[in-house]
Parts: sequence; structure tokens; C-alpha cells
Amino acid sequence: MRVINRYSRVIAIVVLLLAISASALAGQFKVTRVTDGDTVKVAGNDEKMTIRLVGIDAPETSKKKNEPGQPFSQKSTKHLTGLVLNKSVEIKSYGTDRYGRTLGVIFVGGKNVNLEMVKAGLAEVYRGRPPKGFDLEPYRKAEAEAKAARLNMWSLGDKYISPKEWRKIRK
Repeated sequence: MRVINRYSRVIAIVVLLLAISASALAGQFKVTRVTDGDTVKVAGNDEKMTIRLVGIDAPETSKKKNEPGQPFSQKSTKHLTGLVLNKSVEIKSYGTDRYGRTLGVIFVGGKNVNLEMVKAGLAEVYRGRPPKGFDLEPYRKAEAEAKAARLNMWSLGDKYISPKEWRKIRK
């Protein structure tokens, strides 16, 4: 009985610490760099983190000089820059990816930046498995509306290649 009580206390403490750490991201970070249309660097609380915008996949920028990258990659990066660079942001974390980046939804003034990128036609809904507890439905709806309006990357019609396919082709 004692072991179960101690175990329950340890679990309760771990859950509490996880809840505190997730909410600790809120409002305490400033975006210091925009890497591309779905990745930013933030600083705050004496730490720096790379945030991968969860639920979206933006057109791929070129990793080599003198290569243009995927169509709309520069526009996507510039749009995200305008939304977040040098701004105080709130981040809702969904864990980390295989590269150690924090998977997060970024909010500026209460507005979901990840969703704004999809609405603008400058990112698509992530085609992989979403993290536990993440709802892709608002993103799918926004993507369908952006496609129907042929916004930005959706203006390419049949010539559009998803970032996931673009990465496969470029390997």
C-alpha cells in the first residue's frame, strides 16, 4: 500500500511539473529568427529554442546557394517573418521532433500563427501523423478554403508539389 501511495505521489508531481513547463512557454519568448516558413528561433528565460510550427508544412527553401528552393518558399518565409519576428509570442508545446525542435503552435496577440500560414496559402496541412492531442481539423478547413481561392502556392494548380514530395525528389 505504501509503495502505491508513493508511486501515485511521484506520478502526480511529474504530471504537475509537465503542466507547469508547458504553460511556462506562454508569453515569455521573443522570436529572434525566422529560419523558413515553418521554423523559428525564440529566446527567453535565459534559454534559446527552435520551434517547428506543428500541424503545417511550408514550401522548402534551398539549402544550397544559387538554388531557388520550392516555389513560394521565400514568400512563405517573408510572411511568417512579418507575423512573428521580434515579437513576444505564446507557445503551446506538443513535445519535440526527432531533431530536438519543440513542436509548437505560436500565438501573437491571441492569433494562431500556424493557422494563419495555412489560411494565406503559404503552408499546407502536415501530411504525417500529428502529435497526440493536436486537432488538424481547423487546418484542413483553412487549407480547403485557401485551395478554393487559389491563394499563393495553390495558384500553381496541377503543378503544385507538396513539401513532403519536394524533399523526396531533392534527396
